[in-house]
Amino acid sequence: MSGFLVFLCVIALVLINVPIAVALGIAAVIAMIATQGTESLPNLAIAMYNGATSFPLIAIPLFILAGAIMNTSGISRRLIDFCTALLGSMKGALAQVNVLTSMFFAEISGSAVADVAATGPILIPAMKKRGYPGPFAAAVTSSSASLAIIIPPSIPMILYAVMAGTSVVQLFVAGIVPGVIAGFSMMALCYYYAVRYNWPVEEIFQWKKLWASFKDAFWALTLPLIILGGIFGGVVTATEGAALAVVAALFVGLVIYRELDWRHLRDAIIEGGVQTGIVMLLVASSALLGLYLTEVQVPQTIAAGLAGLTDERWVVLMLLNVFFLFIGMFLHSAAAIILVVPIVMPLVTTMGIDPVHFGIIVTLNLAIGQQTPPVASVLMITCSIAKENVWDVTRANIPFILVLLATLLLVTYVPATTLTLVDYFYR
Repeated sequence: MSGFLVFLCVIALVLINVPIAVALGIAAVIAMIATQGTESLPNLAIAMYNGATSFPLIAIPLFILAGAIMNTSGISRRLIDFCTALLGSMKGALAQVNVLTSMFFAEISGSAVADVAATGPILIPAMKKRGYPGPFAAAVTSSSASLAIIIPPSIPMILYAVMAGTSVVQLFVAGIVPGVIAGFSMMALCYYYAVRYNWPVEEIFQWKKLWASFKDAFWALTLPLIILGGIFGGVVTATEGAALAVVAALFVGLVIYRELDWRHLRDAIIEGGVQTGIVMLLVASSALLGLYLTEVQVPQTIAAGLAGLTDERWVVLMLLNVFFLFIGMFLHSAAAIILVVPIVMPLVTTMGIDPVHFGIIVTLNLAIGQQTPPVASVLMITCSIAKENVWDVTRANIPFILVLLATLLLVTYVPATTLTLVDYFYR
């Protein structure tokens, strides 16, 4: 009962626009004082410090910084030019380019927000100019950007790995197939709309132009190979891979493309610092709440209660999906992982669900949450860039959300979708 009241307190604070990190901290402090008295207060700072200093978490500010540097160094523009040369002869080419560019960018940044910030200001105006409906242009940009937290590297996967005590690298490998399935399904949906509404072909396919754009984008295209190749090959850890991403982005931006001047680098560092501060404050404040919930055995109680309802794994997975879809509508993905994953992990363990498999299920649920109001963080940013009404974009976005839902169901009930590569390389 106490855990339920704490959760209601957090939701109530969020709904009155209290920042999520602050809401988590307030709820945890009130609960600890109410149950343990003021004697527990000296331990709060230690709990927050310990919660935010886990070694894998160092990867988060590094990937955020790498994405910010790439946004200002010409990398995203070159990726778009290459994708346009590759797909420009298809109907609805700009929509296809939008999705494919997001898939490439996802392999570098690990952040849906960074993806939207890099591609949205370029592709959305271009799509509108070519006659695509504004809400559709925003919808395809928003939904494809969420591929960035499914295709590795993924910041939410890093957070999940820390909260669930599982392997970051195995989660990265498990996300490859679902990310590719979702991405190509979105491209197929775009082609369907292009044929139905006779959207334009951008250009005649030319090998010469494709080769020229490939050469120009070569270093941008090598970044995923360097980062993911090093991680999957066991040469570097996920945290070291994040540091490698920063070094590679700096090298490409400063030495190869020479578009990253010191002013843009300063802006990228400030942007990365601000985003890191938001995420790490969430982590630190949630450590307090996690400490309280563990002490009053809320996770164990919930696990025992749900396990008592049914011993069918597929029913438990369905209930967990519904729960995370609901949570994702109200909480940022980082907050949802930090707040909820420690609570449900005892149930996951009891039911014999592979934690890596469950991590991809959680990630897909939260990718959908980035598109579903009222919070819908990525959707809101996209609408701001596109200057379109949120509800018009949401209606246009429903088919893309259904693609993500279909991918979620496939991953949930066909574990081989995520675990085949993991089993082959690591087990």
